[in-house]
Amino acid sequence: MNLNLSDALDEKPAWPNQPSGNSMWSGENPSGPRGSGSNPAPVWQGGSNPGPVWPGGSAAPQPSAPGGWPHPSPGPGPGQNLTVPYNQMLPNGVFDKLLITVAGTVKPNADKFTLDFNTSVGDLAFHFNPRFNDQGKKAIVRNSCIGKKWGKEEREMPNFPFVQGQPFEIKILCTNTAFKVAVNNSHLLEYRHRIMDLRNINRLNIYNDITLSNFKMETLP
Repeated sequence: MNLNLSDALDEKPAWPNQPSGNSMWSGENPSGPRGSGSNPAPVWQGGSNPGPVWPGGSAAPQPSAPGGWPHPSPGPGPGQNLTVPYNQMLPNGVFDKLLITVAGTVKPNADKFTLDFNTSVGDLAFHFNPRFNDQGKKAIVRNSCIGKKWGKEEREMPNFPFVQGQPFEIKILCTNTAFKVAVNNSHLLEYRHRIMDLRNINRLNIYNDITLSNFKMETLP
């Protein structure tokens, strides 16, 4: 069955700490034209079609499970050993249309958790660091560390989608220019590459106050 992404999202309940109905992908106009259903059709940033579009204008990938994008599961699947800290090699580095999915649960008393994309020479290409108490506020800090020197932090965000004690699903779409991050099927932010030798970004480390239930790498058509 050919399942449309908009229909799949329409069928799903609201995620924790989010209002009911579809959350829009970056680039949509809240007052603009709606899709064929009752909710706005989601698009990745840069998409112009009323339906779901990924960078470059190609059609969005079909959900990998019946009924839409899979919900985060509460625990590891059969045969999976996703111990945190979790270290995943990226055999071909980072490249256009690489999609990485990380699902898990934030610990009830979590202070922070981290996803780090590292290079073979020890540089940090993308540091993604949600913090639940950063001087009394919630923040998602993004940065790079090149030649043992940290760059300028990025902290702007439309919302903070993570909830202590609740499951989450992060999708990181790699392009030739940026990492595009969606959380619980809603576009969250974009981090432009500061290390342009993408093939040399060959390891992902996940650590701090979460448990992992699923990790997946795939190449979009």
